[in-house]
Amino acid sequence: MKRQLSVVTALVAGAALLLSACGSDSKTTSSDSSGPAATGSSAAGTESSAAGSDAGSSSAAPAEATGGVILANGTEPQNPLIPSNTNEVGGGRIIDNIFAKLVYYDAKGETHMEAAESIETTDSKTFTVKLKAGQKFTDGEPVTSASFIDAWNFGADVTNAQLSSYFFDPIEGFADVNYCEKDAGPPDKKGKATCLPAPKAKTMSGLKKVDDTTFTITLTEAQSDFPLRLGYSAFAPLPTSAFKDIKAFGENPVGNGPYMLSGPGSWEHNVKIDLVPNPDYTGDRKPQNGGLTFTFYQAYEAAYSDLQSNLLDVIDGIPPGSLTSYETDLPGRSVNQPAAVFQSFTVPARDPHFSGEEGNLRRQAISMAINRDEITKIIFSGTRTPASDFTSPVIAGWSDSLKGADVLKFNADGAKKAWAAANAISPWDGKFTIAYNSDGGHKEWVDAVSNSIKNTLGIDAEGKPYASFAELRTQVTDRSIEGGFRTGWQADYPSVSNFLGPIYKTGAGSNDGDYSNPEFDKLLGEGSAAKTVEEGNKFYEQAQEILLKELPAIPLWYSNVTGGFSTNVSNVQFGWDSQPIYYAIQKKA
Repeated sequence: MKRQLSVVTALVAGAALLLSACGSDSKTTSSDSSGPAATGSSAAGTESSAAGSDAGSSSAAPAEATGGVILANGTEPQNPLIPSNTNEVGGGRIIDNIFAKLVYYDAKGETHMEAAESIETTDSKTFTVKLKAGQKFTDGEPVTSASFIDAWNFGADVTNAQLSSYFFDPIEGFADVNYCEKDAGPPDKKGKATCLPAPKAKTMSGLKKVDDTTFTITLTEAQSDFPLRLGYSAFAPLPTSAFKDIKAFGENPVGNGPYMLSGPGSWEHNVKIDLVPNPDYTGDRKPQNGGLTFTFYQAYEAAYSDLQSNLLDVIDGIPPGSLTSYETDLPGRSVNQPAAVFQSFTVPARDPHFSGEEGNLRRQAISMAINRDEITKIIFSGTRTPASDFTSPVIAGWSDSLKGADVLKFNADGAKKAWAAANAISPWDGKFTIAYNSDGGHKEWVDAVSNSIKNTLGIDAEGKPYASFAELRTQVTDRSIEGGFRTGWQADYPSVSNFLGPIYKTGAGSNDGDYSNPEFDKLLGEGSAAKTVEEGNKFYEQAQEILLKELPAIPLWYSNVTGGFSTNVSNVQFGWDSQPIYYAIQKKA
């Protein structure tokens, strides 16, 4: 799922004389409820377990369920609850609790075996998956190799029009299953898209069943961190009943996870959904409560009011108007921690004065002219963490000590010196702008960043508003936008490569600045082909040090997750993806 971030902030009050342009007094504060948090883990090694440790390692100490149902906030899912067609938080948090994938992520983002007993490889290209014996769906059907192979082929099939189909792209044969030369019209009565000619294949050649509990995955090229992504919802298994009427299945899904629907119709649209513990679940995420009820709120303000009245047990976002007071409102029961969300702005090399050595010097000057510590404190009430690299502190491989990272620290003298060096190559003229979408609440921080640049470098700098995210993205996509523009990334899975490849690799789909550096691409390839994630991260560190010199995007900060819980519960943790670890929450007697 990821993701160019659309709506990131919702701003309220605040103050920032220091951030104002030459003395003007703009006052702002902000919050961001979008985003996750973590620390990845090991992956494919030579004849080793590929998806990290499996040490019975749930992030919370095991405990018996107290019987109390946990009341949590939620939003109405966008689509029927089909794993490969759910890429938003409202449906995703339910999918994650009713399905067990091959691996799961703990609170720190480390991967652990769940449905899989092992995932092994010798070349990071072909992986052998062995399933734990005795698993079954809540309708009694055994979970087998076919449960995964059939579900993944369904997700990849272009005629099924699944939102997360691209997650299967690394698997050999995906191109034959997902190819659609021409859309021949609207979907048929079963929701099937019509393509002419029909896709070349219905199944991916890279998926092979060995026996009922063993199958192999062959990729088109080596990827050491491939196992890390197997905990994402798109990779869930499906029972055979799902394929008889997938839409009906999505209304009353049958899973294999720690929870299941309380019964037919337990999903009350636009109201709530009730989940109860799955008595047949044998994985590490064993529920320590009597179930989950997700109430679908229209606004965080109402949910927060219920939380303060102990009518809600846990909330995964604080409304903007309460950001300055929630830690006092919820003494010892508030959360403010980094998440796997990275914020930046991009200045393409195609812009005048931003190519070659002159461009590198100007980006370095602009980066050093931004007082990130001050802006995150004043504008965001401390709910952002100044960036020190291009990833996130919750991802294994994150670093605050990369060579060249000083360029991300406020340094007025260094900024002026670099700007002067650029002027010696070609004198600056004109105005520096940062484009943003007005419907996302970005004005305040863009103004603060622009003013920091303006005051430090003594140049004309300001924000450039667009009415909507769609309007901004259209110009970014067709390359008609001029000047800098805001960018951001929320991780699909806890891996450094997910923060680098899709955004900065030559020709990558989200490379909005058209950045290209053969040495960077080479290091990405070496990192992907490494035998372990740890070895791969060494190459990714070198790749990031190139980025710090050339700054294809200027890192700003990592978004934090903010949340809280009532006095009725204990053992509340928030995970790398910003979501509470629901199964571990305990209801007090």
